[in-house]
Amino acid sequence: MTTALVNALRAAVGDVADVRSRALDRHVRAADASHFLLTPQAVVVARDAEAVGRLMRATAGLRVPLTFRAGGTSLSGQGLTEGVLVDVRAGFRDLEVLDDGRRVRVQPGLTLRQVNARLAPYGRRLGPDPASEAACTVGGVVANNSSGMACGTVENCYRTVESLVLVLPSGTVVDTGAPDADERLRAAEPELHEGLLRLRDRVRGNPRSLATIERQFAMKNTMGYGVNSYVDFDTACEILAHLTIGSEGTLAFVAEATFRTVPLRTHAATGFAVFDTLAEANYALPSLVATEAATIELLDATSLRVGQSLGPAADVPAQVAAVTGREHAALLVEYQAETAEQLADLVDVAGAVLAQLPVSTPVRLDRDPRGRAKLWKLRKGLYAAVAGSRPSGTTALLEDIVVPVGSLADTCESLRDLFDVHDYRDSVIFGHAKDGNVHFMLTDRFESEEQLERYHLFTEAMVDVVLGHGGSLKAEHGTGRVMAPYVRRQYGDELYDVMLETKRLVDPDGMLNPGVVLNDDPTVHIQHLKLHPKVEEEVDRCVECGFCEPVCPSKNLTLTPRERIVARRAVESARRRGDEALVAELEQAYRYDGVDTCAADGMCRTACPVQINTGDLVKRLRRDIHGRAETAVWTAAAKHWSSATRAGSVALSLAALSPSKLVTGATDVGRTVLGTEVVPRWTPDLPAGGQRRARPTVDDADALYLPACVGSVFGAVGDGVQVSLERLCERVGLRLAVPEEIDSLCCGTPWSSKGFPRGYDEMRTRVLRAVRRAGHFRVISDATSCTEGFTTLLRDIPGVQVQDAVAFVAEKVLDRLPAHHKIPSLVLHPTCSSAHLGVDDALVHIARSVAEDVHVPVDWGCCAFAGDRGMLHPELTTAATAPEVREVKNLGGAAHASCNRTCEIGMTRATGFPYQHILQLLDAVTRPREESHGA
Repeated sequence: MTTALVNALRAAVGDVADVRSRALDRHVRAADASHFLLTPQAVVVARDAEAVGRLMRATAGLRVPLTFRAGGTSLSGQGLTEGVLVDVRAGFRDLEVLDDGRRVRVQPGLTLRQVNARLAPYGRRLGPDPASEAACTVGGVVANNSSGMACGTVENCYRTVESLVLVLPSGTVVDTGAPDADERLRAAEPELHEGLLRLRDRVRGNPRSLATIERQFAMKNTMGYGVNSYVDFDTACEILAHLTIGSEGTLAFVAEATFRTVPLRTHAATGFAVFDTLAEANYALPSLVATEAATIELLDATSLRVGQSLGPAADVPAQVAAVTGREHAALLVEYQAETAEQLADLVDVAGAVLAQLPVSTPVRLDRDPRGRAKLWKLRKGLYAAVAGSRPSGTTALLEDIVVPVGSLADTCESLRDLFDVHDYRDSVIFGHAKDGNVHFMLTDRFESEEQLERYHLFTEAMVDVVLGHGGSLKAEHGTGRVMAPYVRRQYGDELYDVMLETKRLVDPDGMLNPGVVLNDDPTVHIQHLKLHPKVEEEVDRCVECGFCEPVCPSKNLTLTPRERIVARRAVESARRRGDEALVAELEQAYRYDGVDTCAADGMCRTACPVQINTGDLVKRLRRDIHGRAETAVWTAAAKHWSSATRAGSVALSLAALSPSKLVTGATDVGRTVLGTEVVPRWTPDLPAGGQRRARPTVDDADALYLPACVGSVFGAVGDGVQVSLERLCERVGLRLAVPEEIDSLCCGTPWSSKGFPRGYDEMRTRVLRAVRRAGHFRVISDATSCTEGFTTLLRDIPGVQVQDAVAFVAEKVLDRLPAHHKIPSLVLHPTCSSAHLGVDDALVHIARSVAEDVHVPVDWGCCAFAGDRGMLHPELTTAATAPEVREVKNLGGAAHASCNRTCEIGMTRATGFPYQHILQLLDAVTRPREESHGA
């Protein structure tokens, strides 16, 4: 069926979508953040509504289910299929800000964070605020009626979506915001139009249905279809639009959404209240809710212990680190306001209430953005962090319930009793306590009949507890597969039948994401459960949440970090089943998609709640691939680095003087013969070679300066950053010492990223010897990637402080420079290493001393030049920079700057604008008149 299906899909969509049938594509797209796993027969990357309409008609004719997927952060199994999976992340990324930010029209492929970044200059944001905002997309948020930390039932999608552009299963496109939308729907889909009005009247004419809807939708509630639409709206078009919200892709495809935005409440104060027990924390809720807190987040004892265990890299908040009791629980409370005066009033009221609560230590409402950010980083990453701490080989299962706030304490106690009865150890409870909405997590292997039966019995008992307290079995994660068998029990036969009729009206063939939301199979929630075979130590903690994907430079070319891990698990699963053909197919495709095109920039770690750096896995895989000859060559290069860099510099200079077609052709031939991982591709936009780094010896220097070797290989715009940094320091009376043997030194990154440990050890020995001989405690370098490399390489020398030149100048030089002119505008490209090093604030600070207006593109990301990877695989840089390039070209800018030579080359190539080091620009604008004239 697969070959015939793929051919039929390709015939249907033509060139408006990309149909993929490789085993690797199907397996890596199979996984999302849920505990289910189904593998699609084909994956289609759609780019516009026309393609989606064609796909719907084609799959319906073939009787093959169709499911939409974007960010893949869903937790209830609604983004999975054994039919056709449509990925809408690559396309559907348009956005238009309307009415000075009070409304925004957006397509489903953008993440909430991307949309909010564009709304921030207007002082607005979207209403929904889920913890996964960095990774979840608008399409998924609408499909799940997402809410989150503060929005409750007032600012969720249902309440803030103004209109939708829908593609119905028939292929009909409906713009519900058009003035004559209802008339158009009646003309195009008369049976649907009439049926929706009939169901409206049926619901409104049933007092019991009205009472159930009023009770159920007074809380957060994403269980079943939003039948409150039949009560809240009158026209068929409005009813259809709001039924689609929260329908999890079972009724229509949302091609565009127009939101009414909400004010960006920039003034905030956050407190962390620790209680002796979970019950005490819950009993404190009513009084805190009355203080008009924007958010009240509950963390139980296990949550706190996991947070404490994340280690220094996670920057654990001091309030969390200080908790010592084994049964303690905490409430993270935040107050938000549009003005400082409004916040002060809220804090005064809250302070009096907090002072009366039985907390372990006094609660301080912190307004410092850095302290607040630490607390929220921990909370937003809590699910993945807790799941990441599970025993290796087990699967994490996260549930999501809501009860009236007054019943939350009893509900939590009942849940803890159920954990004990069913022997689920170290289960965790956390969530949005202000709304009576908590999440709890179980871990198990879900392999044996006994394990599945235990989970089934637990679920049945949990359903009784929640419904017995007047709650909903799903508050914000969507019904999916996990709660589909219980929709009838929550709503009763009448409203369940209304939901079934709604599905039949809109999707008469039942091919759009079948089995999700409504499912009469009582065991669907224990079928197709995901297993996590142990693969590599670096990545076994991954829960496939997808938080890493938005920051990955290869996401629009090959694989994301999540997909690299999923692929390794698929290989291991196939190997255990004895499917060696699948193992071979996956591993062959993985060499390019998973290994060769990974920038190994480590940005995935910055987004991962458990700090997984998938680049570490890739580096090890590269090491395992290398043969003796390659290892010998790179070890020899480490021993003779001065000669190697000079050879590279001379080659680039000669290439720049030669006919470009001849040089490019020669490298292309070499790449064909020797491989794309061996021979870089030369193109005319590469600079000529650079200059030697050696300088005369300096005594009594203020710092040991290790100029980056990339500056000696690749020539710079103007004199280069080394000359500029030396001039800047000279102007303020600082002296820099450069080791005599600097031309033979390197930070070690070329060997570590390519997987050559012997060469790395050789270079490390050389650098350690040079630094110890110099005897300086402060070491600086002038390329952020090299500073990061030296930081790792020199970490074993006591007292040595490695600092990037940007941070050094911001700290020691900038304020001592004379008054100077500024250029009109500057477009600034931070780098992955500047983010890792935490020097972005210093980078922007210097940039504002250089230019009147400084623009950091909203869509900036790793350029993926990654040393020489941008020359080995130019397509990687092209894909990685595409969103930023569009923004940079719209911004214009009098100058363009970064803080790493290879990144400057990558961005120059991508945008066509010359990028240079920010310190070169600072040198230029602060250069004395006579010095500038002489230059």
